Amino acid sequence: MSTRLIRTASVAVLTLSAALALSACSSGAPADPGAEKGGTSETASTVVITDNRGEVEVPVNPKTVVALDNTVFDTLDEWNIELAAVPKGVMGSVWPDYIDDPKVADVGNHREPNLETIVAAQPDLIIGGYRFADYYDQIKEQNPQAAVIEIAPREGEDQFEELKRQTEILGQIFDREEEAAALSEQLDGAVADAKKAYNGTDTVMAVNTSGGKIGYLAPKVGRSLGQVFPKLGWQPALEIEGATDNDQGDEVSVEAIAQSNPDWIVALDRDAAFAPENREEGSAPADELIAKSEALQNVTAVQQAQIVILDPNFYLTEGIQAYTKLFTQLGEAFSAA
Repeated sequence: MSTRLIRTASVAVLTLSAALALSACSSGAPADPGAEKGGTSETASTVVITDNRGEVEVPVNPKTVVALDNTVFDTLDEWNIELAAVPKGVMGSVWPDYIDDPKVADVGNHREPNLETIVAAQPDLIIGGYRFADYYDQIKEQNPQAAVIEIAPREGEDQFEELKRQTEILGQIFDREEEAAALSEQLDGAVADAKKAYNGTDTVMAVNTSGGKIGYLAPKVGRSLGQVFPKLGWQPALEIEGATDNDQGDEVSVEAIAQSNPDWIVALDRDAAFAPENREEGSAPADELIAKSEALQNVTAVQQAQIVILDPNFYLTEGIQAYTKLFTQLGEAFSAA
């Protein structure tokens, strides 16, 4: 766990401040209201966290925050953390408190971001990473006054432990450590329930859909659902050598899916979170693509209606709340079978 370092004024300064306060009271002068609230510069504090690149000293409850990592928005929104700028171009309509607020500046999307928007906000803290990881050096150089951190789940690490680590760090920064611990406990509970609901023998196929096509999400490495396999002990219906964590999913024919005959199909609909005009051309709802596919009509998952479609916003969120909901959804579906 990261060591929390609290900076306070020296004992001499505190003693002098106390003397001055007593003098003010004895003379009938009002005490400084900011001192009671801990809002003065003498009582400002920082915390040293370990992000994806090393140790960073970060202000506790920073005044001006810019966040670029979609996996933190649910937590920040839940904690009512005000943001000065966000990448509205990759947020769909999930977080209206930020997206619809004209006071929250728009950084755009990660393909063509407007980094000057961040500079103009003069933030104390920038939560970068995830889709914006390639801009880390540029952002850090342009904003020397800010603490720049990246706390998105790291590649090659346990996805769910990483989300708990991310949440713990946010709890330290925003003085919400109890709330952060509660979020981690909720995730652990949902995982335990989903694992208990699985019978240990049914085979599972994970796919994503976009633009009317079905992609293969590989066990262990596939985007969003890959690490769910080892976490819950799922038996994969199909394992393709050389599969990747491709954002689109690896190509797979419906015939290959049919031949593997999965007992369950779990699908991520990449187009569902976007308005119709922003969806991939030829897109159709995931349940429709799978259930109405002629080639899949004899598959056990289709015949027994054992198809689980992730929350429409999952592709955009992918934070600790999103996975908690996913494991809860999976637990309920497998229990009901």
